[in-house]
Amino acid sequence: MKVDDTSGLGLFKVLVDSIKLFGLDIDDIRGQGYDNGSNMKGKHQGVQRRLLDINPRALYMPCACHSLNLTLCDMAKSCAKAASFFGIVQRIYILFSGSTKRWNVLLDHILALSQLQQASDLELSDKTDANNLLKALGSFEFILGMVIRYDILFAVNTVSKRLQSPSMCIDTTLQQIEDMKNYFNNYRNEGFASSMTIAKSIASEMGVEPSFSVKRKAQRKKHFDEIDTNEEILQAEKAFEVNYFLVVVDMANTSLKSKFEELQTFKSIFGFLLSSTTLKSLNDTELEYCCTKFLKTFSSHDTSDVEVNDLISELKVLKLSLPERPMSSMDIFEYVRKMDSYPNISIAYRILFTAPVTVASAERSFSKLKLLKNYLRSTMSQQRLNGLATLCIEKKLLDEVDSNTIINDFASRNDRRKF
Repeated sequence: MKVDDTSGLGLFKVLVDSIKLFGLDIDDIRGQGYDNGSNMKGKHQGVQRRLLDINPRALYMPCACHSLNLTLCDMAKSCAKAASFFGIVQRIYILFSGSTKRWNVLLDHILALSQLQQASDLELSDKTDANNLLKALGSFEFILGMVIRYDILFAVNTVSKRLQSPSMCIDTTLQQIEDMKNYFNNYRNEGFASSMTIAKSIASEMGVEPSFSVKRKAQRKKHFDEIDTNEEILQAEKAFEVNYFLVVVDMANTSLKSKFEELQTFKSIFGFLLSSTTLKSLNDTELEYCCTKFLKTFSSHDTSDVEVNDLISELKVLKLSLPERPMSSMDIFEYVRKMDSYPNISIAYRILFTAPVTVASAERSFSKLKLLKNYLRSTMSQQRLNGLATLCIEKKLLDEVDSNTIINDFASRNDRRKF
């Protein structure tokens, strides 16, 4: 759709008009999911805030995968040494991507910077840059920083992929985020020592001295109370741990908590439905409190999605009838569907499972458009682009379609006249 006004108000008007055009009712919305653009998720002027004003039941769900990406950005800005680390990586990319010849050098040789440093057909500025980068990569601080970054980014990437799964739901998301928080807390206490061990092993293989650089001082006679070189090295190691390692880990952990605060709000609303263990652990007073909060959340204009007294009664009966084995929210929902005697519980779980945890599916749709319509296909019509995008996005359904039937039908409609 053509959008001239990309402000929060402009996008909101387009969204509302589109919903009405398709004959949909805004009051039926129960969850919102956007990327992290301020005009979309802004607390005061964004689309999500304006939609909440007219439909309080349309809860806003933060985009989990985008939040993890922002966590990585926050880590990169956490301290000067962290910024320097990514700066070196960026300079390496710029240097080698400057020409196809240099890029082939990078692909074919491990000691690529050393070869560029000695190349005769390279400009003096590039030789100097290659020499400086070679020294930076050969420092023990860079090797240790690379090991620390790998440990953190590997954990973030693993959880990020899980959060982008089409089958991801709120209870699983909360557990994944909680596991990552625990990992960061444990890594903060034990990670530096293990990273030092790995970095020293890599440095030994590369022929790099596994020690921190100490600023040179003018040679002079030492007094009896001055520290020796070993103590200076230990101080440099401690300074690296305090000013680099702890700062990066704490920034990642803090960013992770702040980005997912709203998920905790969802947990406070849906928490009693997330597992049979949680449900059975609630007494009658706690159960009534959870149901009342759920009712207030999904009530608007003197209407509500559930009848609170019936919901409480149904949950009390369900607690006694559920099997003894631990059951997830989806297992409970399947059980409720088979029994077909808990209408209010069924509504509550349907709201839970339709709340958008991520917008990864929508992001993949935009990625498909970029792949389908590039500069080589600039004349592709909108209708054909939409058709190809739908085929790519719904590939699972496409694989189940009998192509022979479609081909025969197409051929019969376009049969040429025979003279």
